[in-house]
Amino acid sequence: MRNDWGGQKFPHPAGRKPIAGDALGADPLKPLQSTLRRSVGLGPIFELKIFDQKFVVVAGAELAAELADESRFEKALSPALVALREFAGAGLFTAYNDETDWALAHDLLRPAFTRDAMRSYHPIMLAAARELFDQWDAATGPVDVSADMTKLTMETISRTSFSTDFGSFTRDEPHPFIPAMIAALRAGQRKGTLNSMPGAAVMAKRIDKRNAHHLAYVDNLLDEIISARRASPDVDDHDLLGIMLHTPHPETGERLDDVNIRHQILTFLVAGHETTSGALSFALYYLSRDPALLARAHEEVDTILGPDRDVEPTFEQVPKFRFLRRVLDEGLRLWPTAPAYARSPREVTTLSSGHVMRPQDWALVLLPAVHRDRTVWGDTADEFDPDRFLPENSRGRPTHTYKPFGTGERSCIGRQFALHEAILVLARMLHRYELTHDPSYELSITERLTLMPEGFELGLRLRTPSAGGAASAPGAGDQSEPSRTCPASSSDQSGLNATSQGCPSGSATYPE
Repeated sequence: MRNDWGGQKFPHPAGRKPIAGDALGADPLKPLQSTLRRSVGLGPIFELKIFDQKFVVVAGAELAAELADESRFEKALSPALVALREFAGAGLFTAYNDETDWALAHDLLRPAFTRDAMRSYHPIMLAAARELFDQWDAATGPVDVSADMTKLTMETISRTSFSTDFGSFTRDEPHPFIPAMIAALRAGQRKGTLNSMPGAAVMAKRIDKRNAHHLAYVDNLLDEIISARRASPDVDDHDLLGIMLHTPHPETGERLDDVNIRHQILTFLVAGHETTSGALSFALYYLSRDPALLARAHEEVDTILGPDRDVEPTFEQVPKFRFLRRVLDEGLRLWPTAPAYARSPREVTTLSSGHVMRPQDWALVLLPAVHRDRTVWGDTADEFDPDRFLPENSRGRPTHTYKPFGTGERSCIGRQFALHEAILVLARMLHRYELTHDPSYELSITERLTLMPEGFELGLRLRTPSAGGAASAPGAGDQSEPSRTCPASSSDQSGLNATSQGCPSGSATYPE
């Protein structure tokens, strides 16, 4: 994992020390946000030296777009992902590029994210949201938005992944699997953070010993679920677990073994629920702070869903919430919940910055910086403005400059799942409730595997939707955005969502 780049030098923050390097200027609880602050004035590529580990960071949009070229570059595993492998193994998110199980799992799971598959998940998403709203209707004070969004997305992903209900909205205490999973995940993160420090190996052993029972519980529970499903071939197999258990590769006939299936489930649970809950939380934060934007959101949901606050969006209606999609896009621009990814070259190459990069070298693409590059996003790059994703404002924007779901063939396979769920939940929530925020609250972001607002609460009051437009009216919704298929080439392997190709929000289609 040592990343020396052949001794090449890069700009770095002031105050570097002989042994600790740049570690003393970092916030150990919020390393990404402190890196974002320290990056000011360092240019599009810089380095941080944390004891004996060099982190080369790309903050410029042009250089990030260069690293997105799949013919020259590929995914690399940062120290954080290497540490996560001890928990999630060779899942889609943590596998090395040359591990054959990654390609097998990717091919087998693609059908799980087609339009027909998404249609089957839609009622499961609605049911989980209904349970949340039952809890909110009974609330007597403000609700903890991030905590509740995390419960919601955990229930959705567990029910669609392996048909398991953790009872997040019915139990007095969390299902034991959830704290065990969180503890095991945090242990891996701590080991990744300590990796470059003196004495890291000794500290890692202590962490492993303290958390071994958590990891064993998670592994054993999932293994029992997998074993029980193998023993019941007549059980409905339309969830992700069923696909992995019973679907051979269409060309080779290969199947995933049970250990790798466990790793894939863990990957979906860990990466899938936190990213979506964070996206929802940031969207609600920005909407609740801006009465004009909130009024536009209410107008859109009332136009599409009509005057009954209990009505639920149909599958076909979800893509019509184009303003809500722009709100999500803009929240993910400012605070991409998966905030960085690493890239390495396939062979020795020279970057446009003049630096020579070898296959053993890797660079971190710092998305909150790339998404604020003024050469792409203008002088208002730090401001929340969903209309920057209108078609007329997106047209001509350079490709590969908006990457909240990663890039290339290793980008997030579940991005359409996440967007469908997030839009559905936002639409139902805004149709049902008036939101009130605490004006004294200042956005504070906690850094786990993902970014998430912390301490963010909202007051809720049942609202009476406007009796304006009818839900069934043709073209109901934002008339400024015609519904059409994104012209991005179907052969493109960039893994971009529609807006990164300059397409209107919400116009991306599911794979057939």
